Amino acid sequence: MTAQASMENTYPPIALFDLSGRRALVTGARRGIGRAIAEALAAQGAEVAVHHAGAAEEAADARDVVARVCARGGKAVAFAADFAAAGAGTGLATRLGAEFGPIDILVLNASIELLEPPEEISTEHFDRQIAINLRAPLELLQVMLPAMKQRGWGRVVTIGSVQQVKPHPEMLVYAGAKSAQENWVRNLARHIGACGVTVNNLAPGAIWTARNDRFLSDREFRENLERAIPIGRVGCPDDLVGAALLLCSDAGRYINGADILVDGGMAVA
Repeated sequence: MTAQASMENTYPPIALFDLSGRRALVTGARRGIGRAIAEALAAQGAEVAVHHAGAAEEAADARDVVARVCARGGKAVAFAADFAAAGAGTGLATRLGAEFGPIDILVLNASIELLEPPEEISTEHFDRQIAINLRAPLELLQVMLPAMKQRGWGRVVTIGSVQQVKPHPEMLVYAGAKSAQENWVRNLARHIGACGVTVNNLAPGAIWTARNDRFLSDREFRENLERAIPIGRVGCPDDLVGAALLLCSDAGRYINGADILVDGGMAVA
């Protein structure tokens, strides 16, 4: 039986979402979208490395994610790395290789956005956003992609943003970094898809996370925003889970180089 025929006869189809035996790294997984995805991957059988930046509050949140996963019979381990520091991505990848094992699924979720008018962007703020949003992810890719290619299976999912297509005037650097990330996805997908590795971008819209709470807890602001979203509400982290599981599993094996918006239709409104 050919490999193609074997894949076509996988029954029941839900088995394609099984991640048993896979190891995943989710960056920025202590809360919000990263946490939701990390817990979902673990629920499907993956062993999950829960990344956080290292501060005391962040470490506590990450421990809570690990505890919840383990209480449900899964396996998760927390790893700290401050992506603003030079070489942080490479350092994290090295630690994972030594203490956790080879990574099959890489979810690049960690990011930072600093809102300010374009004329007020400082070199410090520019460098910090580029380091966390682009430099550290590149370092992880440089270490992990060759190993995925060698094993013949891998999934890379970057977490983008509706800012790629509807940029906020005070998010010049953040929106630009997310657009660059989406370009990376298309570039990598063209060149490594034949190696059994898929690379895709998952772009959320207005999601009620801790980062956005200061805006969305304002009822008037939220209601005005929801009127601009065709589905009529802001999203929650769990709204990203279905698409993430698709892209991280064999169920999404023929999706490569895609930019999937999970925004309630906000980008087309």
